[in-house]
Amino acid sequence: MSFDADAYLARVRLPARPTADSYGLVAVQRAHRLAIPFENLDVILGRGIAIDSAAVFGKLVTAKRGGYCFEHNRLFLDALEAFGFEARPLLARVWLNGEDTPPLTHTLSLVALDGQEWIADPGFGGSYAPPMPLADGAEAEAPDGARFRLQRDETHGWMLLRRGDAETTDGRGAGEGWRPQYSFTTGEVWDADLAMGNWWSSTAPASRFRQLVIASIVLPRGFASLTDRRYRRRAGTEDAAGEIDDPRVYRMRMSLMFGIDLSKDEVAGLKLFADA
Repeated sequence: MSFDADAYLARVRLPARPTADSYGLVAVQRAHRLAIPFENLDVILGRGIAIDSAAVFGKLVTAKRGGYCFEHNRLFLDALEAFGFEARPLLARVWLNGEDTPPLTHTLSLVALDGQEWIADPGFGGSYAPPMPLADGAEAEAPDGARFRLQRDETHGWMLLRRGDAETTDGRGAGEGWRPQYSFTTGEVWDADLAMGNWWSSTAPASRFRQLVIASIVLPRGFASLTDRRYRRRAGTEDAAGEIDDPRVYRMRMSLMFGIDLSKDEVAGLKLFADA
């Protein structure tokens, strides 16, 4: 498809095309995640997840919905190509769920900039990791104050670590010190590999996306998430958390915080409220 760069820029609220350098990469990823929520509503509603360019653009840009990592990074890669970046997908294992060796169910982007490879990822729903040069020991600080570090891993290639306040995450991977986020290698990833990861994530009974209703969004200095009926928000030093027990409040929260407008029937289809 022909990528509509102007529509994408309007969706992520960037006033101009980013420069094809590290500053532009940081700017476009940040804008993307501030504007487009992470969510799995269509998985729970039984609609399936298409990850071709046209379907992802139609959902995340035209329809102003969100998506999960395979959708976010497809859109992001298409945008990077339109803006003159050289980038390709990678697959990763997320270590936040307590599994011994998690499956390859996350995707991120590898970007080449002036002879240096960088990782970029607008689709990591657990927190916000800024773009980083792919170098052992490289660190970066997120706007919420958390720090991220890349280190080589003998078994899994590369490991992304996070040290920061658990309130600026979706609640997983909490604890003191550096906590593993996801591991990856830089091997070639084909469309069939992405299709397999997406299929498992959206259909396997063991997948987190089949078990929970999830939405999250990055805030300028924080993070907000809604997991089933549990709401969490950190903005600067201000925290809020609670349980939503009214489907009308759930619809309002989903609209005001995440920009997702759900009908009464869609909320009922999520099966979070007995009387929805």
